[in-house]
Amino acid sequence: MGLCRTSYGIPSGDRGDTPPVTEGDPPPSPAATSSPGLSGITAVPDPEISSLASPPSSPTAPSPTLGHGKRQKKVPSVLKDYPPRNWFAKLSTALRSYGFLQSHADHTLFTYRKGDIFLSVLVYVDDLILAGNNSTACSSFKKYLNDCFKLKDLRPLKYFLGIEAARGLRGLFLSQRKYALDILSESGLSASKPAAFPMEQNHGLALAGGPLLSDPRPYRRLIGRLVYLTSTRPDICYAIHVLSQFMQSPRSQHWDAALRILWYLKAAPGQGLFFAG
Repeated sequence: MGLCRTSYGIPSGDRGDTPPVTEGDPPPSPAATSSPGLSGITAVPDPEISSLASPPSSPTAPSPTLGHGKRQKKVPSVLKDYPPRNWFAKLSTALRSYGFLQSHADHTLFTYRKGDIFLSVLVYVDDLILAGNNSTACSSFKKYLNDCFKLKDLRPLKYFLGIEAARGLRGLFLSQRKYALDILSESGLSASKPAAFPMEQNHGLALAGGPLLSDPRPYRRLIGRLVYLTSTRPDICYAIHVLSQFMQSPRSQHWDAALRILWYLKAAPGQGLFFAG
């Protein structure tokens, strides 16, 4: 099984100025998947990226790199000299020429199937994550990609867009422990008493008649961040689904219910998903 993280550089030609990027919160919403034998994981970027069919640019793009259980070494970036649509188009063309199919649901995800071989490539800015079930096929594809772009091998994937990956003899574990702890810290609830469950039964939040929040933005920001956390915490999906219905006009009861989710996270911030392999 091959699991790679990649950054790449575009060959000379079609240079231009890279527009600035505005970072928002919550971070792009990834989704984690795994096929039998730990064949791979993928992360889905922000919906805005998908709608543009290209990743956002970066004012100081990271250096071209490729990760696949190798050493990590940074080299000077060349992507900052190219418009994002331009270099993403070049990469897309190279991937399709190799036989990859571009996802219609997320234009930054490419998949390749040939017999029993499966490869998937996820693009985010100038980073690639390559996952596959055949190490020889992964090596061949990396050689092809290196002929098209400048690449560097990185260490095994451990952290990507807030998702932490830990490998062991029994399989792969994904969590968002640091991300959850950051939410607790920013909310001032790091020392709060843990809760045993994320939401009260018979909550009646749809019939809440308490006062509207004077400023709904903190509520919206918190729910948005918790939505991202459901990537590895399906146990809070129902509670987040309920609370996300009141983003337009949240009331005090809705805010209290959101805080209860944070108390629940306090009990086990490192809980996540395990994929046996």
